[in-house]
Amino acid sequence: MKRRHCLAALTATLVGAPALAVPHELTEAINKSGRQRMLSQRMAKAYLACGQNVDRRLAERTLATSMATFERQLAELKAMSGEPRIGDSWQQLEASWIPYREELTAGPPDRARAPRVLAHADQVLAKAQQCTALLTALSGQSIGRCVDTSGRQRMLSQRIALLYLGVSWGVETASAQAEIASASTAFVAAQAFLLAAPESTPAIRGELALADQQWTFFGAALRALRPG
Repeated sequence: MKRRHCLAALTATLVGAPALAVPHELTEAINKSGRQRMLSQRMAKAYLACGQNVDRRLAERTLATSMATFERQLAELKAMSGEPRIGDSWQQLEASWIPYREELTAGPPDRARAPRVLAHADQVLAKAQQCTALLTALSGQSIGRCVDTSGRQRMLSQRIALLYLGVSWGVETASAQAEIASASTAFVAAQAFLLAAPESTPAIRGELALADQQWTFFGAALRALRPG
């Protein structure tokens, strides 16, 4: 929880950095689109947590608020002006979101339906990544990449936790361990990139140090992971 808050604070700080050449609206769009990536994983993680009665009340609340936030942000992003290809990407994201939402709300979390939930989560993640990549390329500035990277850290933290819960429930076993390792490597590399970025102020570097501390504890839990 603290790690996620640190990464969110980092993104907010980068978006609000002074004297940027990139319009604030665009950096905010990158941040918001990146948050859609994270929410795609957070919803599936909450679904798996509910199914395994892992802090069920919190998981149910997290699922409900994440779905509401995703829909609100999707409407806000669609309302933005921009290039036609970006508008098309929002439409594709919405098209992938509709069946995912239906699966999440089809009934109480069920292990038999979990693979379909995870498949839809992957599809929404891919479309949200496509949107974010287009916006980041449009920015043409290093601050855009920093906002994108810090947002991707939020997604990776949720995806790793999702994979962890999938393995513990016996839903993800074939490639999950390898993907957890790959995502962990990507997370550590991105931390180094953000730390070295010219936009990283002392306050941001302090947040990154806190995130690293939380990552150490998370890594210990991952090493103890066994299939359910």
